[in-house]
Amino acid sequence: MVNSALPERPQSPRPLSPHLQIWKFTVTMAASITHRGTGMVLYGGSLLLTVWAYALAFDPALFANVANFVGSPLGFIIVAGYVWALSFHMMNGLRHLYWDTGRGLAPATATKTAWAIYIGSILLAAIILFIGYNAGGAA
Repeated sequence: MVNSALPERPQSPRPLSPHLQIWKFTVTMAASITHRGTGMVLYGGSLLLTVWAYALAFDPALFANVANFVGSPLGFIIVAGYVWALSFHMMNGLRHLYWDTGRGLAPATATKTAWAIYIGSILLAAIILFIGYNAGGAA
C-alpha cells in the first residue's frame, strides 16, 4: 500500500552516491582498497602459520610436509604474498596512525605516502624473504 501523504520525489539523472564512474582512480584509493585486501589475505596466511606452528610442536612428519610445501614454487608464492601483505598492512597502519595526529592529510602528502607504502612494503618483503630463505627458513 502506497502512502499518499508523502510527496513524490522528483527523479534526478544524477546517481545517489559517488561511484567509480565519477571518481578518478588514484593511488590513495588503491592503497585503501589494498589495505582491506591485505587484511583479508592475512587471515588465510595465518591459517598456514598456525598449521606450521602446530606441526613444529606436535608432528614432525607434518612439519616436514609443510616445510616441503613452503620450499616449493607455489609455497614460495604464497609465503611471499603473505609477507608482502603483512608488510603493506603494517606500513599502511602506521600511515593511518600518522594521520590520527592530524598530519599528512593533504592530498599531495597522502599521495606521496601511498606511493611510499607500496614501494617500502615491496622492499621490506624482499628483504625479509631474502633473509628468511637464505637462512634456511623454508628447508
